[in-house]
Amino acid sequence: MKKTTLALAAVLGLGSLQAYAADAPKPDWAFTGNAGLFSDYRFRGISQTNKKPAFQGGFDVSHVSGFYAGNWNSNIDSAFFNGANLEMDFYGGYKLPLGDLTLDFGALHYYYPGSGAGGSFKIDNTELYVGGSYGPVSLKYFHAVSDFFGAVDSKNSQYLDAGFAYDLGGGLGVNAHVGYQKLKGGARVVEIGSASLEDTIIDWKLGATYDILGSGFVAGAAYVSTNRDLTGGTAALSGRNISNGTLVLSLSKTF
Repeated sequence: MKKTTLALAAVLGLGSLQAYAADAPKPDWAFTGNAGLFSDYRFRGISQTNKKPAFQGGFDVSHVSGFYAGNWNSNIDSAFFNGANLEMDFYGGYKLPLGDLTLDFGALHYYYPGSGAGGSFKIDNTELYVGGSYGPVSLKYFHAVSDFFGAVDSKNSQYLDAGFAYDLGGGLGVNAHVGYQKLKGGARVVEIGSASLEDTIIDWKLGATYDILGSGFVAGAAYVSTNRDLTGGTAALSGRNISNGTLVLSLSKTF
């Protein structure tokens, strides 16, 4: 009888603790980290690693008011960034929920430590962005307020990003993306085998993800491509195309 009473008291006590935990106020601040291994690092459809693997990771800090800030990093092809072998992105902004619609405003700075080695020009970029998401659909606009990755007189270059992400359940998800880059001033691209200067690039992605056995480790596969045939950095030595279609495989985790 004594054991039964003690067991009942333990159950009631556990129930009270669970109820208390459920009713406890959420903290004002949240911190998350992320890390992943990718078979290629594609930025707006163009390989930043000469089609080689990339290890990427960062962290995010957010407040219940909607303000957030974060950092993200990846290895890159140093020949593509004038001596830099690391990309460091710093960003901050504000998210405003309006029912099912969430607006997002912020700024993003791309920093490449060591860029400009040997007297070459230094590469960096700062963009302001505004976007919105509604259910699985999102749309985001980026506007360069500096010279676009060091190109002369390329301020006001623009990028429009339309995305789709849907949870199928059971750890499965699908995603898609299309982006349109409009370049200004000295920011131009020359396609392989062509002498013409182009000021637009369209890129797209179609992918799927799987949360492996609910472990939080997410395996991904995505087909990424652009409407241009471009080369640069180490790839330029052999005329290798770094913007054509490819399958990018990944394994990542948020913690």
